[in-house]
Amino acid sequence: MSGAGPGQLLFAFVRHWSRRASAADHDAAERGRLVLVTEAVHSLTRRGVAATVNAVAHEIGIDQSGASRLARSAMDAGYLEMRTSATDGRRRQMTVTPSGRAMLEHAHDWQERVFDRLTEGWSEQRRLEFQQAMADLIDRSHALAHDPRRCAGGTAPDPSVARVTAEPEARQAATRRSVENLSRSRRTGQDGPT
Repeated sequence: MSGAGPGQLLFAFVRHWSRRASAADHDAAERGRLVLVTEAVHSLTRRGVAATVNAVAHEIGIDQSGASRLARSAMDAGYLEMRTSATDGRRRQMTVTPSGRAMLEHAHDWQERVFDRLTEGWSEQRRLEFQQAMADLIDRSHALAHDPRRCAGGTAPDPSVARVTAEPEARQAATRRSVENLSRSRRTGQDGPT
């Protein structure tokens, strides 16, 4: 892919990691789906967006019935629960359970170990810059997805997920803390929490 542009490389990377779990490995694929839907609820909640089935469908990029099936599986596994909205008794939204938070913590630890392997040999500065660039891309993609004038394809977003409250300063501080923790764990020879 030496002649590929940055957009092509980004999407090639996403495609590669999106098909990491083999279709033949049903258990791994199911774990991946459970992480996907639980992470979607967690992400929406952190951004101040009600984690309704429609919002989760939009976040993942699938239809409402697919999101509903994924959510039901995660609820059956004890990772999510459905509650009536505190502000609108007609609306139901999902929250991550303590078991779901523990599962996400385990998944995030694995993700950090993969990142460590992928960036082995990189300087801490290069890791920090790459992490910040990814955070900026995520913030920008959320902003573009919720702005119909700038959205790819010109389609209007789902109004139930239109509120985005990304805070770049907080994300930058979290990025710095993450890199500092990574540096500290490398100096002490620890691989981080397991």
